[in-house]
Amino acid sequence: MTTTLPVTGDRFKPYDVVVGRGLLAELGTRVAPLVRGRTVIITDETVALLHGPAALASLQAGGVRARLLTVPPGENSKSFAELERVIDRLLDFGLDRRDLVIALGGGVVGDLAGLAAALYMRGIDVVQVPTTLLAQVDSSVGGKTAIDTPRGKNLVGAFHQPRLVVADIDLLATLPERQIRSGWAEVLKHGLICDAAFFDWLAGEGAVGSLGDPAALTRAVVRSVEIKSAIVGEDEKEAGRRALLNLGHTFGHAIEAELGFDEDALTHGEAVALGCALAFRYSAAINLCATADADRVSAVLAAAGLPTRLDQAGALSAVGLLARMAGDKKAEGGRLTLILARAIGDALVDKAVDRDAVLDFLRSEGAA
Repeated sequence: MTTTLPVTGDRFKPYDVVVGRGLLAELGTRVAPLVRGRTVIITDETVALLHGPAALASLQAGGVRARLLTVPPGENSKSFAELERVIDRLLDFGLDRRDLVIALGGGVVGDLAGLAAALYMRGIDVVQVPTTLLAQVDSSVGGKTAIDTPRGKNLVGAFHQPRLVVADIDLLATLPERQIRSGWAEVLKHGLICDAAFFDWLAGEGAVGSLGDPAALTRAVVRSVEIKSAIVGEDEKEAGRRALLNLGHTFGHAIEAELGFDEDALTHGEAVALGCALAFRYSAAINLCATADADRVSAVLAAAGLPTRLDQAGALSAVGLLARMAGDKKAEGGRLTLILARAIGDALVDKAVDRDAVLDFLRSEGAA
């Protein structure tokens, strides 16, 4: 069964997110109506070996001329140097404004290829074909593209909506278990933001999705895309409600940056899980939500094999983490912005967070 979910908004051209099984074989048929010239698949070296030949064969069968451009796997590819190299290769290939980029990979490839497409000749079309759970439920939808800098994660980027997103659940079967769990953190986050019933299902019957069950994964991806697309349609450029999608990310991004974006130490999804646990515990510490809700969130995350305590990420400095959080792109006028919660399924944006209170909280959580 294939589900097609429209993403619509006042400020961008509508597009579809297609979720189902066996969709990579249909890529050429689905992309052909969007192609006016040539196509370049941007992918990483690992995904190129796993799925590159099938993607090229599908495009060829659909009458689409395509070639492959690979980047090294891992967060380090989200850099100025790799962005420059990708754009230079697109120029070598002679792409023009009629042409199309396909991002075949996880969040790193989606962000890098999306930003390259946004910048190339002031913008060419991009199709997202996410190959990780995290990318299928989050980064491939909504048009956020970015690279990292030594000062923090995703600080240089652009909003560039895709023309189409093709989420093939079968591609998730090639993922290591740790990557499934990492993506599951973003799924749980969607329930925590605005759908307590979804969170209940994820914590109960749907928990098999964190172990790779295809039916549960399909339902989780579809509902996550429904939640995210509704929010993006209201607020494309994060002027208001879209900030809720960053639950756990301000803490999580700070931790990732302090660790030097070392994915062996902590994946992005693991950082988000830890950030969600911290956001709920901080909300409880300031009497915004019940301690029982914060405890339940940590228990569900831990049951999915995700970190919930700072000491699971290593030795961290409270002052260093706070400095990273102050440099987060959501901070305004030197004030911290955090996504907090009144309850499971009821998140809010707090743009006037007390820095000293956060510093004390981080120390109480074990940061030095």
